Amino acid sequence: MIEIRIKDEYIKLGQLLKLAGLAGSGLEAKTDILNGDVLLNGNIELQRGKKIYPGDTVEFNGEKIIVKGN
Repeated sequence: MIEIRIKDEYIKLGQLLKLAGLAGSGLEAKTDILNGDVLLNGNIELQRGKKIYPGDTVEFNGEKIIVKGN
């Protein structure tokens, strides 16, 4: 499980995957998301620009990311 703390109100999904170290680039994140490999709160998410807020969970490649606020 990976815990990511954000300072702002939200973070975009593609940025979150990069910040968590699960995508090496924006293009890689975009491809993974469009392939339907990313779950947001248990549902497949296909929008790389989807806003992720504290309390949301993202699952990808066997890892679970929990987003926390400051």
